[in-house]
Amino acid sequence: MEALAQRLSQLDSHVEGAIRVVMFYDTLMRRRVDLAALARASAGLAECVTGIRLHGTGRTIRFSPDGRPASATPPPPSSTAPISLDEEEIGAVWLERPGPPGPLDDVLLDRLAIAAAAVVERYGPARTTMADPALVELVISSDSDEAARTRALRLLGFAADLPIRVVAVRSQLPLDQVARLVCPDRPVKAAPLADVGVILATTMDRARIPVGVRAGIGAAAGPDRSWREARTALRFSTARQPIVHYDGLGALALLAQVPSEAARDNADVAAIARLAGNPDDLETLDIYCDAGSLRRAAELLHLHHSSVARRIEQIAGILDIELTEPAGLIRARLALTAWRLLDD
Repeated sequence: MEALAQRLSQLDSHVEGAIRVVMFYDTLMRRRVDLAALARASAGLAECVTGIRLHGTGRTIRFSPDGRPASATPPPPSSTAPISLDEEEIGAVWLERPGPPGPLDDVLLDRLAIAAAAVVERYGPARTTMADPALVELVISSDSDEAARTRALRLLGFAADLPIRVVAVRSQLPLDQVARLVCPDRPVKAAPLADVGVILATTMDRARIPVGVRAGIGAAAGPDRSWREARTALRFSTARQPIVHYDGLGALALLAQVPSEAARDNADVAAIARLAGNPDDLETLDIYCDAGSLRRAAELLHLHHSSVARRIEQIAGILDIELTEPAGLIRARLALTAWRLLDD
């Protein structure tokens, strides 16, 4: 009986302590503290160094029990807990307690993680990169209603009244690295969807897109429309023109709406398909179409203009298109573009 009474006494003490921890964090949340104040107060309560980290920013906040920022190199945490927001893990909290964990450490970390998530949601997530693909898909889907889209944007850290630019990306580089480069100073989110990476941003710097990345950039309108435009622009990207703005396509964007069967049946497109068996001829035609003149094409190909002229004459015979005439040049460029779109 004495042993049972002792165990019940410990249980009551533990429950009382847990209730006090819950009340402590309820009071903090009523005071609308920020993450730094939350970590500082938690360190005082736990009587050991306490830390908070958000994955997206890499920012770490650590405070000592005396209320000062912890400056020493952090030791391995004695206990940790994830910070979750709408089923997405966005960070972690931990205690750096010397020796074994305290009896209320689990309760304290649980409440600290909940409070940290509430702070992040209240003030808007700090700039992040990788996001829950389900939230991103909700933002860009044409099937989403505006209420659901607005809520998803808020959870992703975007103000509802700001236009969102969508970028469709194919890259060997990590998607989060590309996102941080193209939008270094504003909120940005990225997620893989099927075979394409999606980047959401209010602004983006095209000049910062790394070499080797192919990107289609939609107009800054509704995110669902911007996504459709970004996917279309990505289809027009090539090794020579890896970054394409939808706004810059103009009437060329209409080619993306041509059914594949109709494009394959076109005589000019079929001729380009035959020409594709010779990569040098295909490259010569591509550069000539963009350059618009033999001399400029020769400069880009690092060949004498007479050599390029002979190549163009041979290609013209294969295509049965007069490439020295403006109308023939337009036909060849349209056919070449339509042929490329067949593979996307």
